[in-house]
Amino acid sequence: MDLQLRDKVIIVTGGAKGIGEGIARVLAQEGAIPVIVGRQEADNQQAVAAIEAAGGRAGQVVAELAEPAACELAVQAVVAQFGRIDGLVNNAGVNDGVGLEKGDYQGFMQSLHRNVVHYYLMAHHALPELKKSQGPIVNITSKTAETGQGNTSAYAAANGGRNALTREWAVELLKYGIRVNAVMVAECWTPAYETWVQTLPNPEEKLREITRKIPLGNRMTTAEEIANTTAFLLSARSSHTTGQILHIDGGYVHLDRALANA
Repeated sequence: MDLQLRDKVIIVTGGAKGIGEGIARVLAQEGAIPVIVGRQEADNQQAVAAIEAAGGRAGQVVAELAEPAACELAVQAVVAQFGRIDGLVNNAGVNDGVGLEKGDYQGFMQSLHRNVVHYYLMAHHALPELKKSQGPIVNITSKTAETGQGNTSAYAAANGGRNALTREWAVELLKYGIRVNAVMVAECWTPAYETWVQTLPNPEEKLREITRKIPLGNRMTTAEEIANTTAFLLSARSSHTTGQILHIDGGYVHLDRALANA
């Protein structure tokens, strides 16, 4: 299926690694021009080089999105380079473990800036260009907003905010024909996830324990699977889909996990 994304300039925050990189790669495969916005230029450039080596096109902007002023500058840089914005993927963030018992006000607020404030700011500053292109927005969000996880109050709150903003923006932007949707991630295999597993006392057993609880296939979701759905939501093929939160998780959140052991 042709997703009709050729030559579309699409911002992907946190697009140098993990899920964001997967999204950037799939968009490039569809002929779009993903523009990676991330804090480390070397990582951004490496991701761009990989896309170009595969025959695609991409750009990059260096920005620390936890700093509010950087969001506006990043959007301005994209417009300066490419002249337009045809879509926005809000993806950057980190599960930083700011809990209730061990956290504090400053850590909580910093985590919100790392995980949800820049979602708002990137959309706010990109909106003039998105109005011109009727460019869609996709927010990447996490199961922690619905299931909880423990010891990660700030990240869970941020993802609850991401979900709420998805529905709120879908309403506010109806008049511009701008669609807004979210892709919710549960257990997705990324370098960051692998690093986390390796910090545990028995990483191999823990990974088996996790995958046994994923009903469809008893396996982790891949970044490419998240990316495929994201690309669809950015495309004209999903032209009547807005305000939706899609769970790409092998049934992890909603299906009875007893099924995984059936």
